[in-house]
Amino acid sequence: MRIGIVLMNLGGPTHEDNVPIFLRNLFQDEDIIKLGGGVFQNAFSKIIAKFRAPSVAEDYKEINGCPKGCTGNNHCFNRQNKVVSDCCSPINGLTEKQRRGLEKHFKKNLPDAEVKVYTCMRYWLPFADQIMDDLVEDGITHTVLMPLYPQFSWTTTGSSFRDWETVGQEKFGDEGAPWKEFHVKNYHRNEDYLQAINDRIDEALADMDEETRNKTHFIFSAHGTPLLEVRSGDPYTVEIKETMEAVMERREEKHSYWLGFQSKVGPQKWTQPNTEELVARHMEYGIKNFLMIPIAFVTDHIETLYELGVELVEDLEEEGYTFENLKVMDGLNDHPLFIKALANESMKVLDHELKGVQSGNEQEKSKITATT
Repeated sequence: MRIGIVLMNLGGPTHEDNVPIFLRNLFQDEDIIKLGGGVFQNAFSKIIAKFRAPSVAEDYKEINGCPKGCTGNNHCFNRQNKVVSDCCSPINGLTEKQRRGLEKHFKKNLPDAEVKVYTCMRYWLPFADQIMDDLVEDGITHTVLMPLYPQFSWTTTGSSFRDWETVGQEKFGDEGAPWKEFHVKNYHRNEDYLQAINDRIDEALADMDEETRNKTHFIFSAHGTPLLEVRSGDPYTVEIKETMEAVMERREEKHSYWLGFQSKVGPQKWTQPNTEELVARHMEYGIKNFLMIPIAFVTDHIETLYELGVELVEDLEEEGYTFENLKVMDGLNDHPLFIKALANESMKVLDHELKGVQSGNEQEKSKITATT
């Protein structure tokens, strides 16, 4: 068995020049913006991308993830051309750290198994066709699609799976890919994942003095989703709430906590309450200390570092609100327990295949099952 774990993430622009292309790819996705596809959606995506690109590029410049040189994957143009960009999304380098961390985890815990980890982005490099070429070149026999979205939504995990399937059909035809394929749908109640979140919360609280810590309210913030998706049965919002409750159930110190939604795009109605409006409402009641917990984001990027860390503060101050402390929890990124969660969830979907090789290699099977 040659196992390939494909980490699937959103992706982000790596240079100011490709911000419009990234946005166009995003708005062309019918799983997010439901405009019927075709000519109309293509035209809409080009117009909105051109209109928004300058301001979005400025946002990325403020949180540039590679100020000293490329930290992304081998497919990144900046790495290939040895370019230092001032407009690169942190999601690129941080996802690469997750990839390396997971591959290192497997080498340490499964030294006799052949496991290689890849990164596949949805809206920027590397795309599905590039990673499929890598899998073929490496002779992968079993592929696990491992989304970096713990909660399932058709707009995130579903979109990535659909794109992968479409590209695979175009590349391999009716014969299909030369590997067996497995999917991790969700892992929003994985114990290691939940503990990693609580570790990050504890780290954030440790930076506060005792008085501030005792007055701090938790604001869990998740990427919003169109209400149309919720009404059609998308489980994302329910799973977000389940994750939040599971996190809080495992905490000894109790804090007041609330859930808001951010990052609305497009003309549709999205889940409520809006995160900024939720914080403002608390301030109107005299609450002045907040810990923002990006519950649905496992990799820091524009939604956490800019929308919560910069834009939220600026908007509240412009509206005349005052507060004592508003801190954003660090993303999970390459937290060891989160890496362990990814490893265990990946191996879990291969359990049947691994049992199939038990008679041929009992020792290797024992090592694999010991980690899961």
